[in-house]
Amino acid sequence: MSRFQALTGKQVLGALQRMGFETVRVKGSHHFLRHSDGRKTVVPLHSGESIGPGLLSSILRQVQITRDELNQHL
Repeated sequence: MSRFQALTGKQVLGALQRMGFETVRVKGSHHFLRHSDGRKTVVPLHSGESIGPGLLSSILRQVQITRDELNQHL
């Protein structure tokens, strides 16, 4: 299995928004996203930090997309 590239929260948030997810609320630096079909997740936007591979894989599982689908929308 190949490794994830280092992505910031802002990059992940932008890609998910292009895929139809909307920010439903923000608490601190955490953006809560929901899709019209019911999928949801939380993306942290900490400045200067990238999202770790474990957290990124968890976000992708929650929104039921693959790495390739995410990369197409970056």
